[in-house]
This record gives sequence, structure tokens and C-alpha cells, in this order.
Amino acid sequence: MNAPLNIAMPKEASQAPKAYKLLIDGKHVEARDGRTIERASPGHGFVVSRYAEAGAAEVEAAMQAAHKAFETGPWPRMKASDRAAVLLKAADLIETRLEEIARLDALESGKPIAQARGEIGGAIDIWRYAASLARTLHGESYANLGDDMLGVVLREPIGVVSIITPWNFPFLIVSQKLPFALAAGCTAVVKPSEMTSASTFVLGDILLEAGLPAGVVNILAGFGADVGAPMVSHPLVEMVSFTGSTRVGKTTMATASNSLKKVSMELGGKNGQIVFPDADLEAAADAAVFGGFFNAGECCNAGSRLIVHEAIADDFLAAVKTLSQKVRVGDPLDDRTKVGAMISVDHMEKVAGYVTAAKTDGGNVFTGGARLASNAGQYLDPTIIRNVTEDMAIAREEVFGPVLSVLTFETIEKALHIANNTPYGLSAGVWSASIDTCMSVARSVRSGTVWVNTFMEGYPELPFGGYKQSGLGRELGKRAVEDYTEEKTIQFHRGQRTGWWVG
Repeated sequence: MNAPLNIAMPKEASQAPKAYKLLIDGKHVEARDGRTIERASPGHGFVVSRYAEAGAAEVEAAMQAAHKAFETGPWPRMKASDRAAVLLKAADLIETRLEEIARLDALESGKPIAQARGEIGGAIDIWRYAASLARTLHGESYANLGDDMLGVVLREPIGVVSIITPWNFPFLIVSQKLPFALAAGCTAVVKPSEMTSASTFVLGDILLEAGLPAGVVNILAGFGADVGAPMVSHPLVEMVSFTGSTRVGKTTMATASNSLKKVSMELGGKNGQIVFPDADLEAAADAAVFGGFFNAGECCNAGSRLIVHEAIADDFLAAVKTLSQKVRVGDPLDDRTKVGAMISVDHMEKVAGYVTAAKTDGGNVFTGGARLASNAGQYLDPTIIRNVTEDMAIAREEVFGPVLSVLTFETIEKALHIANNTPYGLSAGVWSASIDTCMSVARSVRSGTVWVNTFMEGYPELPFGGYKQSGLGRELGKRAVEDYTEEKTIQFHRGQRTGWWVG
């Protein structure tokens, strides 16, 4: 039995919760009916934040502000260099407030503070990359249509974009969407998760300080039914960018289809790491632990399925078990912590339920599997389950917790079958010294990203998204800004018109 975790109370526990107002048309406003949302730190148990809770009236006001800013405001009409300058200033301001933003995300989500700092650093890089794309966005010209015709293809901002982000990477994921929409010249209404809204409100302040005109970005805290749903269905919205569960993504897509809005979605994953006997097994073992337990497994990209060759399974899993038992679980604000708190009690119970069901179905808890006692917050021991078969729920469904399922194979064909035998297709990993093996797996796995002899690394230059029920479209990469544009064809005729239709 593990000793109870002793969680130290931070200075915020003795202070009044930080209060955040909605951002609408460049102004900080309370909800008209005075409603608020309180967020308790999942790692410590005290109320850390209080947001004004938006409803129908606030959604409408935000939409009107974004629409006005797009139709008559300066932002879509600015030089690309001027928009880029605002994005670069925002990146610089984020950098000056990195520690503050990281601490907010750690307190509200339960993620380790060291990890949060890395995420904010990554977000800064994305804002700077988006600024570069603002200046390189371009159309096309066609002078090969005959001497009397010139064709021009323009890229124009699509309009008002509804951006809906999840709780697991509050600042990073909004930074994978918003700067590219802004680079294109769009305006936006943003809804962060009602559990982790604080850092997005800080971002709103940063954007105003950076010179973003009023109404270009509006930020609403609230729940899906009251805020998210009308943001998807609103007639002034031209595009919806959503990250979250596949279940909610399906509802979002169905709602958006009523008005044929453009939809970009990054959804769930059930990602496999395939390990062959000739791999660097020490590196693969560390990556297996990282992939399974990073962000407490609350990650769409989590390597939650470990697919290991039978010839090395026992020895390899013994090494993975040893490493997993060294993972430091505890206080999110402790720099040494690797796995922090679960986002909520309900979510922890859901994850624990998957472990119980796996045992009932014949799985063996190889290590972990228990809720950890603590004086504050909710924590789950990193868990490895062996004897998993492909038909088990824990092998097919997104658990979204620190739970690693182990399946074994004898042939590359079987490994690929296991990897693809899921409704998801977000990412995968392959570990082998053979370039032929790595290429065969990378080409055959139905996933948007395949890591070869590494796992869960990301760069703004590389597109990110999934196959199958893991989403639609791609974020990041050199075409990220294009996703927030429409193409317009203009044809110029030179000289006297010929080819009369009548007479």
C-alpha cells in the first residue's frame, strides 16, 4: 500500500478566488444575470477561480461584436505585416507572463507545473509561427488561359469562427487554433472549458494589450448546452473549430450541418506504440511510460495501447513496470511531479471503472490500479494492464487516464491489425532498428501522425489531426492559416469580347 500523498497548500488557498469577467467587444463584462462558475483545484481542493457564466444573451452579444469587427473593423483589412506584428507582440507578452499562465493551468487542471511551463513555451512558438504564416498567405494567378484571359485565385478570411477548447491543455490548444484564425484575418468567439478558463481570459487581456482591435476576439466561460451549442448553430458563424471527445464532436458536426458551416475537429484517440525485438528497448520503455502517463493520461495523443512482440514481452514489460513505479505522482505545483491530479472526481471514477471492467474481462493489473490516498485532491496510481484482448473496452475505448493496456503480437501483420482495429486514428508509434519495418508500419497504420523511434513530439511546422473518428482537418503546419480562408476565383478578360452567345 502506497503511503498517503501529502499535498502542500499553496498561497492561493488562503486568498480569495481570482475573478474573471467575460470579454465581449473589447470590454470585460459580468453575466447579465450575475451567474458565476467556481473552479476548485483538483490537486488541492480549494476554489481557485471564479468566472462570470455566459448564457444566451452573452453569446448573442459576442457574436454581434465578432460579426461587426469582421464586416466593418480594421482587422480583416490590415496588411498581413500589421497582423503579424500583433501576433508577435502577443507572443512576447505571453513569454513575460509564462510563469503566471503555467501556474493557472496547473492549479485548474491538476497538471504538473513543469509540464505546464513547457506547454506555454510551446504555445509561444506557435504564435510566432502563425505570425510568419500571416505574411506568406497568398493566392494564385493563371496566365495560361489564353491571351485574352487572366485568372486570379484569392484567399479571403472565412469570417466569424467559433473556437471551442477542452480542459486538458487549456492554453496550448487555444494556441493551436486562434493565432491561425487571426493570421487569416478572421474574428472569433472562444469558449474554453468551464473547468479551465482562467488562462484563456489572461490571453484575452494579452491580445488587447498587443493591439488587437475590440471585438476581434471575444471569450465566454460557460457550459456546452448554454454556450457551446449556440456558438455552433449561430447564423453569423462561418466556421467551427472544436477539440474534445468524439461523442461531442459528432453532436457538433450534426448541429453545424444544419447551416453547412465549415467544421474542423480534433477528437479522441486510442493510440498504439508498436515495439519490435530489435528496437532500442531502453528508449522504448521510457517512451511507453511517457506515452501512457503524460498529463495523467488525459491526452488525446496518449500512447494508451502498448503493442509488444511476444518474444520480448516479459522482459520489456518488467522494465516498463520498474520505470512506471518510479514516476512521481503528487502535488501539481511541485517541480518534481510527473503525474498530477485527475481533472475531477467523476472523471477519476470513470477511469477507475475501466480498470475494474478490464479485470472482470480477464485483464491482469500488472501494476498500479488504485486511487491514491491524499490529504487533498484526487490522484490515480499509474496503471498497466496485461492479458488485454482486442475486444475489451479498455483496448478500444478512450480511457483518458493513466492506464496502459498491453497487447502482444508475433508478426508485423498482426501488429498492424491490432493498431488499426479501433474506430480512432489519431497517432501511433513504432520502435525498431529496421528502416523497412518502420516504413511498413508508418505507411500502413491509419493514423494522422506516426512517430518512429520517438513518441509524442510536436512542432508548429508539422500538421496534426486524425483519421476515422479522430477528427476532420488538420491543425498546425504551413497550411494552417489556409484552413480559415475561402477561395475566390476572379477572371479578367482583356480586349474585345468574342464568342458571342446570341448572334
